[in-house]
Amino acid sequence: MNTHLWRSDPTGSGDEPADVTVGCHRRLRGPYTGAGSLVRALVPDAYERWPELVRTHAIEILTMAPELKERIGAAPETLTSLAVPEERTRIYAAARTRRLAHGLVEFLHSYTSLRGSGPLGLCFTDVDEADHTDQEFLAILLRRTQGVPISVTVGSRGGDLPDELVSAFARYTTRLTPTDTATTTTARASVDQAQLLSAYITSDGTSDDPRALAAYEAADPGLRARLHDERAALLLREGDWSLRLGAVPYHLERGTDPAGAGGEALHEAVYYTAGLGLWHAVLDYGDRARAIIDPEQAERYWDFSGKMSSALALLGRTREAEKLYLEVRARYALPMAQMFTGYAMAMLYTRLHPADLRDHQLAKSYLSNTITLASLLPDAEQRSFHSVFQRNGMALVEMHLGNLPEALRLVDAGLTRLDAELPADRHRLHRSVLVHNRGRVLAALGRLPAALADLTTVIGLDPNYPDYYFDRAELLHKLGENAAALADYNTAISLSPPFWEVHFNRADLLAEMGDAEAAIADLRRVVELEPTELDARVNLIGLLLETGQTKPVEPLLREGLRLTPDDARLLQVRGQLAWEAGAAESARHDFDLALENDPDCVAALAGRAALAFDSGDVETAQRDLTRAVELDPDDPDLRYNRAYVRQAAGLWQAAVDDYTLALRLPGADHAELLRQRSECYRELGDRDAEQADLDAARTAAGSAVPAGAA
Repeated sequence: MNTHLWRSDPTGSGDEPADVTVGCHRRLRGPYTGAGSLVRALVPDAYERWPELVRTHAIEILTMAPELKERIGAAPETLTSLAVPEERTRIYAAARTRRLAHGLVEFLHSYTSLRGSGPLGLCFTDVDEADHTDQEFLAILLRRTQGVPISVTVGSRGGDLPDELVSAFARYTTRLTPTDTATTTTARASVDQAQLLSAYITSDGTSDDPRALAAYEAADPGLRARLHDERAALLLREGDWSLRLGAVPYHLERGTDPAGAGGEALHEAVYYTAGLGLWHAVLDYGDRARAIIDPEQAERYWDFSGKMSSALALLGRTREAEKLYLEVRARYALPMAQMFTGYAMAMLYTRLHPADLRDHQLAKSYLSNTITLASLLPDAEQRSFHSVFQRNGMALVEMHLGNLPEALRLVDAGLTRLDAELPADRHRLHRSVLVHNRGRVLAALGRLPAALADLTTVIGLDPNYPDYYFDRAELLHKLGENAAALADYNTAISLSPPFWEVHFNRADLLAEMGDAEAAIADLRRVVELEPTELDARVNLIGLLLETGQTKPVEPLLREGLRLTPDDARLLQVRGQLAWEAGAAESARHDFDLALENDPDCVAALAGRAALAFDSGDVETAQRDLTRAVELDPDDPDLRYNRAYVRQAAGLWQAAVDDYTLALRLPGADHAELLRQRSECYRELGDRDAEQADLDAARTAAGSAVPAGAA
């Protein structure tokens, strides 16, 4: 039974007790208004009692409630967090907010367990008006607190909400309809208009009392503007810093100087949130700023437009981003505007656009222009930095075109130039980015030891940045240094809020090292964090079946097929389980469905072939296995199975050929292959070959035979 409640009243009010009730309206504090208020309510006490718990989650806590830095100290710093705005050349992916949300959910799990005083009751109101970050957090919270002593009540009309949250409401909450409020409304009818106006201003524009809104709209515009200014001044003087992301810009853009003070407040908010990768908020601020700033304020207007475009691109809305970049390029003949948007257009066409829209040559043409513009900048330091930055972009395009030596030359030259022309303390972040990029190019060239040296260098430059450990672990794994790779994956996990990719990769490494149970635990972690990551789900099911743990497979399979009912791999597994349970028709149906959705699903071809062979349909079995072998010619089991079918059909020489090829492949069962091939030689009348295979089979049964010995 669901322990969470969804109240169709945005206030979320009801008789259910709550330890913490927070408003989520983004006009209050912008992104993470609700999550940040929750953190501010819980963390001071948690820090007094369990400081290590708070330190473990410092990144997500301080992103959501930056004012707590004075109480708990700073999170581990990286070159990204330390860089001044003009030197910040790394931007966070949109998925970072999911990491932060998972981190807060796990803080709540630990907090609830440690406090040990019954369920933790949480109530979130005004969710319809929340920023995307809060809505994303709530969707994850509702899903990941099933069976945990945390009860959540959400106040929402259920309007225009993200699909993930709508799905979470449907699956994990019980919906309650609002109570009748007519008598309450009548009782308030005589409130003074000035009081109503004041109440609306004091609510920071979040009041849902229609009388307060009516009083606000009826008030003298000049009076309204002055009240907005006064409220903003009070909040700036006495309020938390995070109010600068919500209520402060809300009031100032409606005050006596919207383009000036309002624009400045929105500029601060947009730069802060862009630096943290809170891209939905950047879109909101940018759109509001463009509505109040005269396009003749060229630098400010294109700055906001550029930030909006970057947000759109990173959120996957690349066509909209391109349209906005082109608007800026058409409107402003300013070198920096042209250079910024030219580089951005190149990144769209070489990396961010959908594959069918990418055009690396067009990207090169944009970058050729931006490189020229950078070379003409009057300031020597800016000229050096921007020239190197643009050429780094060109290196990426050259990589995508397969011109790896040229990519390496560009990155190398950039590092040399920065070292020669800029002080050592300038653009430390971009220098580290260049070293990292050089390592990537070297790895692509197959120069793995040199690539490893660069990744080790960059970790020394930026030791708290988790992605570098993740990348080095991948490289160490390729080099066969598994223990070192495992240590790096562990470090990456310790430095970051949860992200599924590191657990997925570590599972692969652990499985290779023979620790199947640890690999299973990591894959379970991936599926818990992101249930839609099908590769992890399929790998988890495979490992469970390999280790004889069939009971947990069924719920994993059922949930996977609920999420993606046409996934061929999951349909194949369901067919395999049905076959093993003796339900041949169900198995055949699932194998057929799998192959309808993916005609190249090797496991489904092999499964259907086995069914066909068991039913005497040798022709179908041979046809499916032949297609499977074409798709995966290095699988000795597929070769064995086709040889066995051919042997049963009396195709002795064809069977011998398959058995012989299988014997040359890694992982082949030499003893069984040799025994079967000996039978074929007997049917062909080759007694010497038959006896040689029987002798070799006896030897192979007692000791390993090297691959290729046949």
